[in-house]
Formats: sequence, structure tokens, C-alpha cells
Amino acid sequence: MRRMSASDSLLEAVGSAQPWPQVLLFGDSITQFSFHQGGWGASLADQLVRKCDVINRGFSGYNTRWAKIILPRLIRKSNAENLVAVTIFFGANDSALKDENPKQHIPLDEYVENLKSMIQYLKSVDVPESKVILITPPPLCESAWEKECIAQGYKLNRMNLVVDEYAKACLQVGQNCGTDVLDLWTLMQKDNKDFSSYLSDGLHLSPKGNEFLSSHLWPLLEKKVASLPFIFPYWKDLSEIKPELLLGDGDH
Repeated sequence: MRRMSASDSLLEAVGSAQPWPQVLLFGDSITQFSFHQGGWGASLADQLVRKCDVINRGFSGYNTRWAKIILPRLIRKSNAENLVAVTIFFGANDSALKDENPKQHIPLDEYVENLKSMIQYLKSVDVPESKVILITPPPLCESAWEKECIAQGYKLNRMNLVVDEYAKACLQVGQNCGTDVLDLWTLMQKDNKDFSSYLSDGLHLSPKGNEFLSSHLWPLLEKKVASLPFIFPYWKDLSEIKPELLLGDGDH
């Protein structure tokens, strides 16, 4: 009979792997880039360290038509049980002008149905509406974005008034489906303030914009993670002689 090694003893003491709660960020490039230095996703991960994992599932250039297709490949019943929150952040690409950017453009009514479909899918794998946060696209600074378009050989392919329609539709979906919504489009322009400093190129977020998003998203997210404990004890609470008294129990 093989003798029990020290590693075997440790595994027996610890038992099954510690389940780690998760917040999943699902969106386009504004989500994908959110883990850059100073990004809003990185800020959330820092605030939630030792309480849950913040997972970045941002896909640059994606619209809701493509997002709806890949969502079941990201979240299934088998891996949904540890999710405490999911953000859905699309619209910046869907709202592209059809004539100038037909590849990314999604008609407004389809955008609405795609958001509803994603919420319904999450519900079907036991992620209820109470765990979902919709985020509207931010406002578009047309003058800055037009420079980016011209530099790449395109005409201006987005307009802020059109983005407004998609933001309002996103807000309405959240109200109809019972999810939280962060109305970024409205908040960034509140009291007719100049929002250009929130954007790095007219479309994507600047450091100031990332900070703005993080600060307004946190109150919505905090409600969903408030009950999460600090995972594993504070080091000063551990025993030098028998640390397994606290570390060996998977409930701590």
C-alpha cells in the first residue's frame, strides 16, 4: 500500500476546491479594453479582490447579433452557478450608420430583440434578471471620431443622435425585463456638460471616462456582491502552529 505523502495529507485537509464567485463583463471593445491600466474592469477587479473573480469577456468590434450567438459558448448551466453578476454592454457598434458601416450596423428593433434574447438565455441557465446589469453605449463625440474615420479612409460612420436611440432602447429593455441599467449616454451628458474628455478618440473611453463608468457602475454592482465574504482568513488570524484549523475548512 502506498504511503500517504505530505501533499496527499494537504489535499485531504483542504477537500474540494474553494468555489470562487464571479462577475462576468460581456461586451465589445469598451469591455475588452477595460482591463488596461486604469480601466473600469481593472478597477472593479481591484475592489473585489479576495471576494470574487472579475472575468473579461469583451470582444472588440462585436455587435449584439454576434454576441447573442457566442453567449451560450461562454455561459452554461455547468459554469453559471458561481456567477453573482453579469454586465451586458453593447450598442456602440450596433448603432453604426448602415450606409457607412453595414458590417457592424444592427437595426434598432433587432438590437432590442438581441438584448432581450441574451437576458432570456441567461435566465434559462439560472442567471436571473436580478444578476444582470445592462450598460448603454456612451455618447459619441462626432468631431473626434470623424478624425479617426478619415485617418482610416472612411467617412463619419456614427452619429450621437443615433446612439441616443440605441441607448434609450437599451434602457427600455432593462425596464421591461427587470434588470438594472446604467444609462451611460445620459449620465455623461447630464446638465449639458462637455463629455469629450470622457472619450479617448470620440468613441472609446479615456482614463477619465473609465473612472466615470467605474464609479457609476459600482453602486449597482455592490448590491449584488455586498454579502460576499473575504475568501480565506486574514493572515493575522491564522495560527502559527495549526493554520489548518482555519485554512482546512472550505467554508471559510
